[in-house]
Amino acid sequence: MSNQVCQKTMTDIEGVDVVFGSNVFSEAVMKERLPKKIYKALKKTIDEGMPLDPNVAEVVANSLKDWAIEKGVTHYTHWFQPMTGLTAEKHDAFISPTSDGRVILEFSGKELIKGEPDASSFPSGGLRATFEARGYTAWDTTSPAFIKDKTLYIPTAFISYTGEVLDKKTPLLRSMEVVSNQALRVLRAFSNSTAKKVIATVGPEQEYFLVDKELYEQRRDLILTGRTLFGAPSPKGQELEDQYFGTIKERVSAFMQELDVELWKLGVSAKTKHNEVAPAQYEIAPVYNDVNVGTDHNQLVMDTMKKVALRHGLVALLHEKPYAGVNGSGKHNNWSISTDDGQNLLDPGETPQSNAQFLVFLSAVIKAVDVYADLLRVSAASPGNDHRLGANEAPPAIISIFLGDQLTEILEKIAEGGQAGEKNGGQLKLGVSALPELPRDNTDRNRTSPFAFTGNKFEFRMVGSTQSVSGPNFVLNTIVAEILSEIADQLEGKDDVNAEAQKIVQKIAKDHGRVIFNGNGYTDEWVQLAEKRGLPNFCSTVEAVPQLTAEKNVRLFEKHGILSKTELEAREEITLESYIKTINIEALTSLEMAKRQILPAGIAFTTEVAGSINSIKATGVEADTSAQEELLKEVSAALASLKKNITALEKAQAEAESMHGDTYKQAVFYRDSVFTTMNALRSDADKLETLVDKDLWPLPTYADLLFNL
Repeated sequence: MSNQVCQKTMTDIEGVDVVFGSNVFSEAVMKERLPKKIYKALKKTIDEGMPLDPNVAEVVANSLKDWAIEKGVTHYTHWFQPMTGLTAEKHDAFISPTSDGRVILEFSGKELIKGEPDASSFPSGGLRATFEARGYTAWDTTSPAFIKDKTLYIPTAFISYTGEVLDKKTPLLRSMEVVSNQALRVLRAFSNSTAKKVIATVGPEQEYFLVDKELYEQRRDLILTGRTLFGAPSPKGQELEDQYFGTIKERVSAFMQELDVELWKLGVSAKTKHNEVAPAQYEIAPVYNDVNVGTDHNQLVMDTMKKVALRHGLVALLHEKPYAGVNGSGKHNNWSISTDDGQNLLDPGETPQSNAQFLVFLSAVIKAVDVYADLLRVSAASPGNDHRLGANEAPPAIISIFLGDQLTEILEKIAEGGQAGEKNGGQLKLGVSALPELPRDNTDRNRTSPFAFTGNKFEFRMVGSTQSVSGPNFVLNTIVAEILSEIADQLEGKDDVNAEAQKIVQKIAKDHGRVIFNGNGYTDEWVQLAEKRGLPNFCSTVEAVPQLTAEKNVRLFEKHGILSKTELEAREEITLESYIKTINIEALTSLEMAKRQILPAGIAFTTEVAGSINSIKATGVEADTSAQEELLKEVSAALASLKKNITALEKAQAEAESMHGDTYKQAVFYRDSVFTTMNALRSDADKLETLVDKDLWPLPTYADLLFNL
């Protein structure tokens, strides 16, 4: 029996090997199908950013078409990432009419390289007027084409007719080149002549919730806003800590298995899956990839997850806080930089205190995070994430770095001018004789830190679950590149590079050590200490977004050719407009549900209770109706308050919607007035939920939604 199980497992593994990347025009497929000369030319474009010869593009396009048609594909699309944070696609068939009334299947190099979607229908922050519709998609050769839903997907960048950036991919691609160039300068100073490229890598862990589709369809708020605008706490939540890493339920496991297979076909290296902390919450994590491909893959994870869930009668919820009172969902952005010859530049090795190169790169990140903390905060800003940041499951809105005791001690001693000390991690003895001694990692994980060093990478835990990771990563790449450029300026031409590196690390440790914090980031004490240290604390999206166009940040992005001042101003406008529209939709949905579902349910219940009281009294029997009368009073009072807050929310929403001319002022009003009134309305509705007969209550409860899988 055990042999049969073992054989089945081995067969499954072989199946995965066949399935993985089967729908990707990967390097192996290119090498097999393209003429050798064409393959080498395309590889040169991919690896070195060399211009693509139109003749090469023509051959590649034809090969792509043939490969796709063999797999039953009839259409292609330029797949791009506009400022909505989602992906966009326009499908075109391969067919081309002939003079005799037939069609042939064609796909030219010109069609591969460039497409033309409508640029005016996507958020542009004023860069494009409604009548200025032309925009272009440009083939991103560094991210492989793939097949999904019988369509050939070609990853592309998206720019306007006049050249302004309209997407999330373009600044990411630019930042990758910038951080590579500046890191190479530092490596050359350390006599590294073998590396030709430095690659920023990412492994984004994706958290999400699952909910039964039938229950989801009964919740107008989930359908329209992605989160529950009403809902009293379930008698049981996450307090027993029995969900985290617990047994995966059969229905959920079936969904996860199919999701893995679908992602593997697309070349997404989905590796880890498990129950998360909150009921009905889960996580999927890939193996690391370069940040461009990793970003594309994360978009595919979110899109595929939603489609596969529906096949199992489920809906995947990606909102950062779909349920109040239980943990929300983030996206842990594990970022690092490595050379093309296999060296992780953030790997401390066995003796980090003697590794000058590692300490220089580590220090560059520390200074970058301290100087540009505002930009990192903006990169994680969204109305959904405002519900999560600072709560018990997420880091606070204050940017700080966790390094662990050993590295912190090393930097402190360097800052003081002394030699770095020796502090071994020691051995962690588990107390079970059957288990071997395990080496203790010198850097424990700190869940409360927004930016934690975890051995050879930094985990940026602040990113929201719905967000594209392109923003956080192009910011990280750019700010680190800026500090590396400063360091390279100091190192280049020095006879004693190590001595100069010592001075650089010492100054950074002394001037920017304030951003290092290894303690509990959830405490009020840390908020007070951070304020004393002068660390910024932007509590909401509305506060954070204007930092995008701060003078030093505009100067940074323009210096490295990432985004212009005009493009940054547009992104600020887009983010504020998105915030306004999100809260407005939530307010209107709250009003609709309160007026058409919750208020009628409360009235129906009070009518029943009043009828019960009258019926008892009509019998002439002396019976105690005080319980019914007190319940009637309590429900009636809650209903009166609900109606009062409905009126207040209608007034606040109407006033907010009528505000024009100052987007920031309007966003502030939505945050301080509309959102606050929504919460007051919710408080009344949630109280009614605990009082009204369940048969009369129109909405599935939290207990239904969280524990019915």
